[in-house]
Amino acid sequence: MKVQKQISNYFYVLALGVILSLTACAPSSSQLKKALQEDPTILAEAIKKNPVEIMDAIQEAAREAQKGAADRQAHEEEKAREEEFKNPRQAKLSEDRAMQGPKDAPVVLVEYSDFECPFCKRGYDTVNEVKQKYGDKIRFVYKHLPLEFHPMAMPAAKRFEAIALQSPEKAYKFHDLVFDGQDQLRTKKEKFLDEAAKKAGADMARMKKDMEGEKVKARIEEDMEEAKKFGFQGTPGFLVGGVSLKGAYPMPEFEKIIDRILKDKGVK
Repeated sequence: MKVQKQISNYFYVLALGVILSLTACAPSSSQLKKALQEDPTILAEAIKKNPVEIMDAIQEAAREAQKGAADRQAHEEEKAREEEFKNPRQAKLSEDRAMQGPKDAPVVLVEYSDFECPFCKRGYDTVNEVKQKYGDKIRFVYKHLPLEFHPMAMPAAKRFEAIALQSPEKAYKFHDLVFDGQDQLRTKKEKFLDEAAKKAGADMARMKKDMEGEKVKARIEEDMEEAKKFGFQGTPGFLVGGVSLKGAYPMPEFEKIIDRILKDKGVK
């Protein structure tokens, strides 16, 4: 929002400059301000006299402003990423956490996700690509950031953690079934979640009891707080070996980070 506001302010001043430059010699910023304070009708009259030229110039200025803002943002993100390579972010990974992959895997991939989020479905597909390409070099951890406007996200998260108390393998089977059938989640809601849990082999009575227990509640709340600490406000968010990716980035972005980490660790 701050960047958008800066663009808007910059664009407005630039637009005034364009308008006045079409009706007089190019003014300075102070001259612009003084002219408009003395005669606010300048703006309206200039637009009436030169509508096409003004709109073309304004649109071009907007494109340049947006490109400049995007370039600055990309530069800032790159600087932040370099800092994280030097000082990786550390997610809490307790021994009783449901995880996939070897304990000694050189790269830990942590995802903060929402079972109902369509962008998280993209993230799920990309994580599967990562697993397929890198195999035992990756240890994957699914964490929770259920968003309030996704009513089925929290019930799904509770079931995942309740099933994980029975078996990490069954929890991730449930995880896969839910994302693979995300359309059914929106239509069949909790009925679909229970069907997925049953297909995953969960003890349904135990799951129903545990999903409302304090242990499951505390784990999800802990994940949400950790996500907030790392600046993940939307979903999905990833820590790739301690380096953050905010959003459903495509496979090449994961590869750049993972390949660099593996190279730095001397892993082929």
